Amino acid sequence: TVKIPPGVDSGTRLRVAGEGERGEAGQAPGDLYVVLSVQEHAVYQRDGDDLHSEIEVPVVLAVLGGIADVPLIDGEVEKVKLPAGIQPGERVRIRGKGVPHLSGTGRGDQFAHVKVVVPKSLSSKEKTLYEELAELLKRA
Repeated sequence: TVKIPPGVDSGTRLRVAGEGERGEAGQAPGDLYVVLSVQEHAVYQRDGDDLHSEIEVPVVLAVLGGIADVPLIDGEVEKVKLPAGIQPGERVRIRGKGVPHLSGTGRGDQFAHVKVVVPKSLSSKEKTLYEELAELLKRA
């Protein structure tokens, strides 16, 4: 059994003292080295100790700003304030919510990249409001 500390990445070598092969003529066994390969996550991309993910933001929230929920790697949800006029691809930093540092103190950050979602279908009232907005923008 090998204890794997939080924060390891692919290529990390763990030494297990005394679990290697026996030496010659009754010498003590050597050490066992385990080289880790960490599987990629479906939602989060790792960059050192930082994590990157995507959040879908309705067009109205992107235009007006407000609070968005960002799922974190540990299952929690962080509420973040998005500024008015945030653009697709911009990112919001959540300090200390990334991968734990191997040193045992602190964590990296998580970056939520904004993906603005445009509605595919509108109710008649929504369509009317968007048409009114288009008229206002033509005049501006």
